[in-house]
Amino acid sequence: MKSKKNTKRIPSFRKLLRTSQIKLDNKLKNRQYKQQSAVKKYRKEQKKLREAIRDAIASKPFPLEESKKKKVGKYLYDKHEEEEDALPLDMMDEDDLKLMEDLAQKASFLTRDLSSNEPVHVKKRKHESVIEKYEKVPRHMQTEPEKELIHLLPIKDKSGIIPQTMEKPALNTAQDEDEDTEEMEEAEDFNEEPLPVLTPEEMAAQRRQKLQERKMHIAALASAILSEPDNNIKKLKELRAMLMEQDPNVAVIVRKLVMVSLMEVFKDIVPSYKIRPLTEAEKATKVKKETQKLREFEEGLVSQYKFYLENLEQTIKDWKQRKLKKSNVISLKAYKGLAEIAVKCLCELLVTLPHFNFHNNIIVLIVPLMNDASKKISELCCEAVKKLFKQDKLGYASLGVVKVISGLVRGRNYDVRPEVLKVFLHLRIKEVELQKDSEDIAPKKKFMTYKEKRKNLSRMQRKWKKAEEKLERELLEAEASESKEKKLKLHTETLNIVFVTYFRILKKAQKSPLLPAVLEGLAKFAHLINVEFFDDLLIVLHSLIASGGLSYRESLHCVLSAFHILSGQGDVLNIDPMKFYTHLYRTLFSLHAGRTNDDIGIVLQCLDVMFAKRRKQVSQQRALAFLKRLSTLALHVLPNSSVGILATNRVLMQTFPRMDLLLDNESQGSGVYLPELDEPEHCNAQNTALWELHLLQRHYHPIVQKFAAHLIAGAPTEGSGALSLDLSQRPATELFEEYSVRGMTFNPPVASVTPRRKDTFSQMDSFIDEELNQQLQQHSVTVVHKPLDFAKHLKEASPS
Repeated sequence: MKSKKNTKRIPSFRKLLRTSQIKLDNKLKNRQYKQQSAVKKYRKEQKKLREAIRDAIASKPFPLEESKKKKVGKYLYDKHEEEEDALPLDMMDEDDLKLMEDLAQKASFLTRDLSSNEPVHVKKRKHESVIEKYEKVPRHMQTEPEKELIHLLPIKDKSGIIPQTMEKPALNTAQDEDEDTEEMEEAEDFNEEPLPVLTPEEMAAQRRQKLQERKMHIAALASAILSEPDNNIKKLKELRAMLMEQDPNVAVIVRKLVMVSLMEVFKDIVPSYKIRPLTEAEKATKVKKETQKLREFEEGLVSQYKFYLENLEQTIKDWKQRKLKKSNVISLKAYKGLAEIAVKCLCELLVTLPHFNFHNNIIVLIVPLMNDASKKISELCCEAVKKLFKQDKLGYASLGVVKVISGLVRGRNYDVRPEVLKVFLHLRIKEVELQKDSEDIAPKKKFMTYKEKRKNLSRMQRKWKKAEEKLERELLEAEASESKEKKLKLHTETLNIVFVTYFRILKKAQKSPLLPAVLEGLAKFAHLINVEFFDDLLIVLHSLIASGGLSYRESLHCVLSAFHILSGQGDVLNIDPMKFYTHLYRTLFSLHAGRTNDDIGIVLQCLDVMFAKRRKQVSQQRALAFLKRLSTLALHVLPNSSVGILATNRVLMQTFPRMDLLLDNESQGSGVYLPELDEPEHCNAQNTALWELHLLQRHYHPIVQKFAAHLIAGAPTEGSGALSLDLSQRPATELFEEYSVRGMTFNPPVASVTPRRKDTFSQMDSFIDEELNQQLQQHSVTVVHKPLDFAKHLKEASPS
């Protein structure tokens, strides 16, 4: 058996990307802990050595052995004298030398080890050297750090594969260690000195300096990534790491700047297609260097984009759960600002990158925030979804959002904000022209004419060209029909989900605050509802109106929805909506110049659908009754509402014949007009006159005056009584919005007139002077006098 070689395999970049973030963080922490432990150990040993040297220098050193004076009998011999009296060994006799050696073997104190830890005369020694203590400490051999190896490409020979490695070049850490040692010494020398206290101005200046450094670093990283995304994709990780800024003075601002910077970077470098993960077969296939580089760039981009979205999501969750990190770098109050920036970034990515990876994840994050308690965050998310609906041409993103909103409404048991359902009104389904043929949708391609073929091509070339053009036409038609079918399928599925949501609320939550949004949505999409549901839906709408539990605005939405249903595919149904006409006629006088003035816009839409689009189903008596009641209503509302109502009256007079009966004082039949009757068919409106137009002709608003004069003249389309084109060609709802007075100003503004500033009394003085001069000239008398002070005379002549 062949022995397995213990070769270390280098993990690939893809494997590193698949490694969990927690595992990578743990590895990094372990490596840092080991390095810190080694540095601390080395510093402790150096510190001990420095202390020993300092103590040795400070204290007076003692000799290892101190020679004492010896007593022999009554005589003392000093060391100097002994050295002088001592004889060399070569001058001694052999017997004396032998005697000295025998004595030396018996005397144990002469042969003891001076470096022993337990000397014989312990009690007699009074001083012990510090250096000797340090020397007696056991030595520890400093182990050399393991050298890091770099694995190179292996070499294959006859014996097998030979792995190749090389040592990683060591960084010059000697200088760093010296600097650390010096810093430690300085800290030890000056550890008793207090830190300098900074003034508020110095603290602000220091904070500005730190913030400027962070800004420059963020700008440098972002510029490097944008300049060469393929080569600098790893700098995305460095930039994303700044989201964990730990300096409490600049942490909040730096994190906000990094969030926005990363969002802009991703918007610029993300490709216009979705990046899919590689299969195992694709990974095993050998590809070119350029292809491999592109794959690594795409994998790195998707990985960093995913981590960035996770950071944004975690920031929002921490704020929602009121949870602080262990470091406590950022307060709870500052977390709200961070969460708002995170929501803005997610909304921007939702709108600008609907084609890229993790778009459905962003939808799942944004849609619940539409129902958030914070009004600002809710408005941000609703506006982002509206923008997405408006710019979504095919319908993939809209379908995903509608599914999540429907699930949210059902999961919350219909307890959501009405704004969540109102975003359905911005779907582009109504704008798509589904009745066009595939030839109109297909891209136009210019083919050669017969004359051009005859002139430029031979007979055989013409034959081939004809077959080629036929094939191209078929391909273009197939492509157009496929895109059209895809659109229809997506829109149908989207509308089904919308209508299911609406019908559930109509059935289970009729007293919910969502009902106005539901009725408004039904009014918008009613022409796309299946004919099979029309009867049931009209019955439900009428029952809602008859119940009396709706507000006036909600009942108007019911009426509008019913007529939208009947004016579309409902034309083929034989249904008379007289009850809806009666309800609107009865409730018209509920409108006034106060709070209900905004509801007139919905009334104008109802009148347009009821009369202009269903003129063949409306009788003359009904049209006369509405014309009279609307003219009376125009006296009680704001000017913009009066303009819209008079524009609707103009349409009625031009659409239905014999409406000029109301411009004549003479009655046109039996009976008396009954203005209090709520039945428009039986109120005898033909026996009254439009006297309200004469009052409206004296209205202070110039546009109301023009419309009133135009209607008195019989609403002519040309001549002196005709309106200008900018008023005659615009619908009533547009005129209502155009001349709105929401800004509490005149619309159109009143032209400012600057009268001449002349004193009345001075005018009277000049007039009297002229009269006196004329009378004196008649009598040939010349008088020189001062101007008459008429004001003074009036004051004197007036009674007290």
